[in-house]
Amino acid sequence: MNKLNDLKIAIIGLGYVGLPLAVEFGKKRSVVGYDINENRIHELQAGTDTTLELSSKELSHAQHLSYTANQQDLADSNCYIITVPTPIDEYKRPNIEPLIMASEVVGKVLKHGDLVIYESTVYPGATEEDCVPVLEKFSALKFNKDFYCGYSPERINPGDKKHRIVNIKKVTSGSTKEITDLVDELYNEIITEGTHKVESIKVAEMAKVIENTQRDLNIALINEVAMICNRLEIDTETVLQAAGSKWNFLPFRPGLVGGHCIGVDPYYLTHKAEAIGYHPEIVLAGRRINDGMASYVVNQLIKFMSKKRIQIHGARVLIMGLTFKADCPDLRNTKVVDIVNDLKDYSCNVDVYDPWAPKLEALKEYQVELLDQPCVDFYDVIIVAVDHQKFKDMAPLEFRKYGKSNHIIYDLKSLLPQEFSDLRL
Repeated sequence: MNKLNDLKIAIIGLGYVGLPLAVEFGKKRSVVGYDINENRIHELQAGTDTTLELSSKELSHAQHLSYTANQQDLADSNCYIITVPTPIDEYKRPNIEPLIMASEVVGKVLKHGDLVIYESTVYPGATEEDCVPVLEKFSALKFNKDFYCGYSPERINPGDKKHRIVNIKKVTSGSTKEITDLVDELYNEIITEGTHKVESIKVAEMAKVIENTQRDLNIALINEVAMICNRLEIDTETVLQAAGSKWNFLPFRPGLVGGHCIGVDPYYLTHKAEAIGYHPEIVLAGRRINDGMASYVVNQLIKFMSKKRIQIHGARVLIMGLTFKADCPDLRNTKVVDIVNDLKDYSCNVDVYDPWAPKLEALKEYQVELLDQPCVDFYDVIIVAVDHQKFKDMAPLEFRKYGKSNHIIYDLKSLLPQEFSDLRL
């Protein structure tokens, strides 16, 4: 087992999680940042982060960080931190293939005494039951005898410039007590907010997977409240503001639940629960509500268009916002696309405008061609789907200018004053 001062770090995966981690460690010690995407490596070597999480100046502060797409460049490291995505497949089952592939890469260069730390969100048991066998197979080494593992779940919030990696408390764990202490010491080098050391890897895995499950369920509750309020013809936002006047009312809002965490992580928990013979009713009920919100939005809109005598077939619809959250270019698992597709099923002509979303990615991943700028006096419907700051800065009447004389504004984010929107969640 290596000591703290002897650790030479390699970060496997340089996305929203891995890059900020590599930069922070790269300010203090030698770090190799590895990614299979060669274009990503070339961009970072040129001082550009296309995720917009870090500026060129912030990247330049990591003086001891190098980037590579060559597996052989990992061989001199002895501490590997794996930060690859853990998505779900089309059947909403965990897809840990990226994790297995990353484990293979590390297994091929693993040596006696090395440490492998996982940060990717997984179900409890995945590190020791799914990843460790891969490390053993490709290294021909024995777990907890020749090499060791840790788990410290990521808590990155994409687009958040206030809560950064250094000021978010970090959960740490290891495969032995000594390794737990070593992992904890390592992260305390960069985490100013401190760490929370737990007794086992499974505890840390479970803690992570329920963080976003809790948020998912809270949003599902408010989405269901919104449906009830709409039937009662009560404005949901007005109700939430009134309820929020009590000190302990949680300030959740209705809306679409996309992204790579909140809409994904609960399925990792339910997968493991069902594997051990337990059917998690509440978690899956919350998922059903949140997964159905795009269809609910479209159904409400179609009814209102009929009421306003706006022809549905051929209607021109402008959707403002495509990313899964505000002021962030991340398009992964965005549920706005579900609204686009559902409206096209009704033969509507849908345009999408988003100043943050990368145009090439939107076209490649979702076949959505983003507008440079919406047309004036052109649309039957304007849907405010994402509350980007640029949209918040617009005067309410600016949204109306895009509509025809008879048009609808559907404000999914309660961004506009109630009197300026025709529909709200």
